[in-house]
Amino acid sequence: MDNQQVSAALAEVGTLMELLGENPFKVNAYVNASRTISQLTDEISSHVNKGTLGEIAGIGATLQEKITSLVKTGKLEFLEELRAKVPPGLVKMLAIQGLGPKKVKALYDLLQIDSLEKLKIACNENKVADLKGFGAKTQQKILEGIEFLGSVAGRVRLDEASSVANTLLNLLKDMKEVIRIELCGSLRRRKETVKDIDVLVSSKNPAPIMEKFVTASGVIQVLGHGETKSSIFVEALVNGSRIKMQADLRVVKDEEFPFALAYFTGSKEHNVAMRSRAIEYGLKLNEYGLTGEKKNIACKTEEDIYKALDLPYIAPELREDTGEINAALKGTLPTLVESKQIQGVFHNHTTYSDGANTLEEMANKAKSLGLKYLGFGDHSQSLTVANGLSPERVKKQIAEIDELNSKMKGFRIFKGIECDILADGSLDYDDEVLALFDYVVGSVHTHFQMPREEMTQRIIKAMNHPAITMLGHLTGRLVLRRDGYAVNQEAVLQEAVKTKTLIEINAHPMRLDLDWIHCKRAKELGVKLVINPDAHSTEDLEYYEYGVSVARRGWLEKDEIFNTLTTNEVEAYLSDRRKAFTKKK
Repeated sequence: MDNQQVSAALAEVGTLMELLGENPFKVNAYVNASRTISQLTDEISSHVNKGTLGEIAGIGATLQEKITSLVKTGKLEFLEELRAKVPPGLVKMLAIQGLGPKKVKALYDLLQIDSLEKLKIACNENKVADLKGFGAKTQQKILEGIEFLGSVAGRVRLDEASSVANTLLNLLKDMKEVIRIELCGSLRRRKETVKDIDVLVSSKNPAPIMEKFVTASGVIQVLGHGETKSSIFVEALVNGSRIKMQADLRVVKDEEFPFALAYFTGSKEHNVAMRSRAIEYGLKLNEYGLTGEKKNIACKTEEDIYKALDLPYIAPELREDTGEINAALKGTLPTLVESKQIQGVFHNHTTYSDGANTLEEMANKAKSLGLKYLGFGDHSQSLTVANGLSPERVKKQIAEIDELNSKMKGFRIFKGIECDILADGSLDYDDEVLALFDYVVGSVHTHFQMPREEMTQRIIKAMNHPAITMLGHLTGRLVLRRDGYAVNQEAVLQEAVKTKTLIEINAHPMRLDLDWIHCKRAKELGVKLVINPDAHSTEDLEYYEYGVSVARRGWLEKDEIFNTLTTNEVEAYLSDRRKAFTKKK
């Protein structure tokens, strides 16, 4: 087992032990060990082989024994024993937002609830509300959580699906039988969630490709194994989570590849619009070709298909039948922003709050990615759960940033903060502290249950504070885990026009907030957006590319994204905002 697999196994042990009511200190030992191993820069197996596991903080004799077993055998008898004791339904219940191990254990002990189905029945019969520590509001939130889980069943986050898909792609792409290979479907259109993986290959000899696909590592079931299409159910470990997905492989002749690529990329609605366009030309368009009574039109690429129908190429991210055909006809398709145009990112966390890496480590990583600047946005003082910064610690961090800026050549670090928007719309620091920053990201982290109008006014009040530069994760949603809080996004965007507040596209794949639909609306209103990874580690810095995907789906161009500006342009902009604030202060 590698680091992530060992980490996932230990995390599962901790969860199962907590469900069984085991000693909290023992539970935390496994949870902490899981986190430590997931963040190791070297291989856990090397520590096992050298006998140096004990040198890792928090890894005592018992854990050393367990980890050694996992690394050497891929199994842990203790984990199997725990799985046998805990009904599988209890683990599934943990997927409901706000329902932790203690509450799940209480439901099991007091009402013998061991499945989502039984939990729903108990809630509908008002049995959960009567339990100590629950109540009517919690019962209602559980019902909403069950409904939410049902609505997203079978879907996987974009980053997780991409990891599984790229593993399959890399497995096949270098085979001598493969002529061309691409991912299709919602993955290629960069939707925020993905149901299954579609892989398309052109080849003259499909059999070896199909064989390698159905025998790939991680395949837990072969759903079909044919000459031109095979389907598998595959499991992979992604960032400590076990991801199970269906993956379909289609192999076509190379002359059919462009047509199949366009067809299986979708969306269904875009394909219908394209077929209608072909009919106007007396042609038939499908996954096999573009044909007519008098002649067939050969196309080597997707671009050729669009050209044959007198259309410019339409990028996959735009293919949702939301006006892209009409825009193509009018010559008004956007020149979409590209990842390489992002010059730097803001809203990043360090060990000063709840991040895993230091200021210097984050800065060096950003520079290695080719970025020209980096802004930090650790949590503010009231968010104690995330080790928010007191004014004294703010000054210490600023001093360290000044020192780093004096050492780093060709790279600029901006001083920022993710400042909590408090319940009444005020900010978490006084103006004297806020004046210390180059920029301020205002975010909501508490009181999610506010009525819609109250939440909207809370955010708008904060936006009108002259220290606020940008608004972080507008709705607070977590993809496939919880809906955002109730807020009038239109009113917030309208206010951003007046206050000139930058609106964040939070690029963390767990958030992707603003969504692409509201990105389009922001574009219409002329609101400037900023793509931020909300990074909590050096690896997370690369998440900004998921934000670029959201921006592209929202029809956004380079000039509509703040962090495509050069370092000097950003410095000038932030300096002007800061001067305006200090004058009003």
